[in-house]
Amino acid sequence: MNLRTNGINCPLGFDLGRPSLSWTVEDTAARRQLSARVEIAREGTIIYDSGERADISSLGFRPELGLSPRTRYDWRVSVAGDNGERGVSEWSFFETALGEEEWTAQWICPDIDDVLPVMCGTLTLDGEPERARIYASGLGLYRLAVNGAPASDELFAPDLNGYDSWVQYQTYDVTALLKKGENRIEIWLGNGIAKGRFARAKADEYNYCPVYTCICQAHVALKNGEERVFRSGEDWRWRPSGLKESSIYDGEIFDANETGGEERGVRTYTPPVGPLKARLSPPVKIKQRLAPAALITTPAGETVLDMGQNMTGWVSFRAKGPKGRRLSLYYGEILQDGCFYRDNLRSAKAEYHYISDGTEAAAEPMFTYYGFRYVKLEGFDDPRREDFSGCVIYSDLERTGYIETSDERINRLFENALWSQKSNFLDVPTDCPQRDERLGWTGDAQVFSGTACFNMDCRAFFVKYLADMWYEQRKNGGRVPHVVPDAKGRRSQPEGGAVAWADAAVIIPWNLYLHYGDISILERQADAMAAWVDWVSDQKDWAGDTLHFGDWVALDNPRRPQARVGATDIGYLCAAYHYHTARITSEAMERLGRKGDAEKYALIAEKTLAGLRREYFTPSGRLAVNTQTALVLALYMGLSPDPEKTLGELKERLWRDGDHLTTGFIGTPWLCMTLPPREAYELLLREDCPSWLYQVRMGATTIWERWDSVMPDGHITPTQMNSLNHYAYGSIVEWMYRRMCGINPVEDAPGFAGALIAPQPDPTGTIKWARCELDTAAGKYKSAWRSEEGRVVIELSVPFNCKAELHLPDGRVERLEAGEYKFETAAAECDKREVIRNHGLL
Repeated sequence: MNLRTNGINCPLGFDLGRPSLSWTVEDTAARRQLSARVEIAREGTIIYDSGERADISSLGFRPELGLSPRTRYDWRVSVAGDNGERGVSEWSFFETALGEEEWTAQWICPDIDDVLPVMCGTLTLDGEPERARIYASGLGLYRLAVNGAPASDELFAPDLNGYDSWVQYQTYDVTALLKKGENRIEIWLGNGIAKGRFARAKADEYNYCPVYTCICQAHVALKNGEERVFRSGEDWRWRPSGLKESSIYDGEIFDANETGGEERGVRTYTPPVGPLKARLSPPVKIKQRLAPAALITTPAGETVLDMGQNMTGWVSFRAKGPKGRRLSLYYGEILQDGCFYRDNLRSAKAEYHYISDGTEAAAEPMFTYYGFRYVKLEGFDDPRREDFSGCVIYSDLERTGYIETSDERINRLFENALWSQKSNFLDVPTDCPQRDERLGWTGDAQVFSGTACFNMDCRAFFVKYLADMWYEQRKNGGRVPHVVPDAKGRRSQPEGGAVAWADAAVIIPWNLYLHYGDISILERQADAMAAWVDWVSDQKDWAGDTLHFGDWVALDNPRRPQARVGATDIGYLCAAYHYHTARITSEAMERLGRKGDAEKYALIAEKTLAGLRREYFTPSGRLAVNTQTALVLALYMGLSPDPEKTLGELKERLWRDGDHLTTGFIGTPWLCMTLPPREAYELLLREDCPSWLYQVRMGATTIWERWDSVMPDGHITPTQMNSLNHYAYGSIVEWMYRRMCGINPVEDAPGFAGALIAPQPDPTGTIKWARCELDTAAGKYKSAWRSEEGRVVIELSVPFNCKAELHLPDGRVERLEAGEYKFETAAAECDKREVIRNHGLL
């Protein structure tokens, strides 16, 4: 069995609240769970036993159990199947963090400002350690080492959140790193979001904290039964780290000649930030390593590494050279006329410089990262490809979705979307990883959240993001900022409330609930959902009084390219999303048993829809806003009084647009979802600009920000806003899961305890087969189809304790339990499938 606590495997020092325990069962001939039993132990003694119960859900069981701080709890589950089998899991665990009342350590900083320090403390033990934990945090960013060894493989702690509301601290198991006698604790500090150039803060400014500072508290249990506590304070010292410059945007300069030196004193400090709280963030780690694809010499004589893949992270290397030699790496996404290029990074320098002390050493940055495919090298003597390794970093999320087809172009598109997710899921869902931005834009996250949850287990990742969002909302009367955390917040007036961007407060938690089926997700976010809908309801003119981005970078605005907002009427978008989010909020409240709130938001939705139809639909049912995006939303959100007429209008609009999409960030995710199979596949399979496969044909390995980011001649379009690693248009992958392969969550049995399976084989005949595996919260689903001599063969697998309703292309409907299935249908039937309408709630 695969056991999770709050969606995390064996969480150490997380804010668990009332823990939610979940699991999946594999390798059983049983179809249904008859009962389950959960046991929880502390120090080998069972302290909680649910007993054998039929009402225990594998998607989220929350035991009535008070938790003590700094305590490890082991737990396991046994499951009885309908065939008489009984399975018992291995033990898993979760460990609570330091209780807030137990913080006795002090924040400390160097006795002088504007140095990049290593803070040093001594921990002396008079016995052998049995169990040891360090609780620590640092601003801007920090890394912890014990006796010269890293305390973990985590990067960018304390993670990227709204530090004015809260500061996360991390828990480290350092038992194996400590010894009897003297132990050295070191905390390396660098710039990040809290301090240093980021968002609107310049190099000499800060977003949250003006100095480098850290806090550290160690609790060590000795083998003789005694306990020791060690705290950061005025007895600590600091030394130079060798870092001369540190910036997320600009990179780092490291001088190996300046890593030692005399240790100096520290002072205690009270940072102007929120309280310390146990972490919610899954850690950012090096998740993959790539060998360079090529080492090339450009027409300009530059030496450039080609990684073969646009990625986020850095290149590590063996630093060799005489004392004082500067080895420099410059990062970029694309070559222009065969030469290195990085103008689309705007003001971000994206560099790394290593100054050698004459000895050979491993080199890589500590407090920065880059979005890149190409790396220009300077200062290296006879560099070799094997001297370099690409380190791919992202949050420690488990991949869950796999799709493969007979068409390598579609496979590459799927991989491009997955790579853009990896590249931008660094503690927050950023817009891009390379230029002077890298912010948690809410609109990008909202439109991609469904795809993200198919690709990876994103529950814990988005729970933390939504926690930051709710902190920001509470400061602004329910309004949601454009970016979360609002690192752009050091200004006189807050910004936010943009349609489709701020609606992330409602849509993302609903997507999480559908994908993971745990009601605690809605419990966490219900007030935030309500606060956003209430804020909109209170506005006299939301469309006119708020800065909106509209259908961002759509192609239908006649003032393009200067105008980035699409042609779809802002008032229509506001009414559509207000109806959509009010309806979702009502559904959420219904599930939480908050009947009064459910009725309130249902009434808001009803009134909003009635007003929208009066304003934007003619008496005959024709939509007055004739853009692709407007028509798509009318179908997807259930706005149209006559869906068949609206679908006809959408088909006509596509024909008038030359059978090309013109949608931006708002319309693109649902465009193929609302079209019949033939039109959806024809749109997907186009290779000219604008299209998804145009990017693939141009050699893209991630998703572009714009449909025309690179022109057919290989030249990049204007550089003011042009990322080549921007996941929003990768939302087409949700269509691949839901429509092409046909696996859909259903609101009546969320978490894939139930599924609607309705695969749509390609009626154009271009894609001969497709297959998908999806590791859901309830278990592994499989869906595959292949075309064979005028017929289509469909093969499915439904996991243990799940049910599915299968809709075949020929109109047959089958109700399935756990097991494996095979069906056949005539290929001609694949062109007759009607659009599956979900009215936006799936």
